[in-house]
Amino acid sequence: MGAVRRVARRAVRTSVHAEPLPPARSELLRLAARRPGIGVAEAAAELYLAPNSVSTMVSKLAEDGLLNRDRVASDGRSVRLSVTEAGAARVEQWRDIRTDLASRAIDRLAPADRQALVAAIPALNRLAEQMEEL
Repeated sequence: MGAVRRVARRAVRTSVHAEPLPPARSELLRLAARRPGIGVAEAAAELYLAPNSVSTMVSKLAEDGLLNRDRVASDGRSVRLSVTEAGAARVEQWRDIRTDLASRAIDRLAPADRQALVAAIPALNRLAEQMEEL
């Protein structure tokens, strides 16, 4: 799985015309796109990172115009995160590149390998759920 992620990240890095983001920042941006309104502490827990590290990444993504920080009215210290139009476009571009790469690679696999991948998906989902619980 790590090799697949590295190849996909490398494909995105070489295909995207914008400045590449470090992996942790791109994960945070994708998380904010999936869960608009997520807080910094929630994002830190989800990404298994220290809240101060996520706060630093939020600042950099906001400076780059990819992420919005909206203060929570009831608690001026808390912020909710959302992606900007530029951030959403970047996430969509990454998704398109990864989807195209995976699709072309799967098309080149032998039928037996494609069937093995399809059969493995439910087990991989269960593995992720078990890992999440731990």
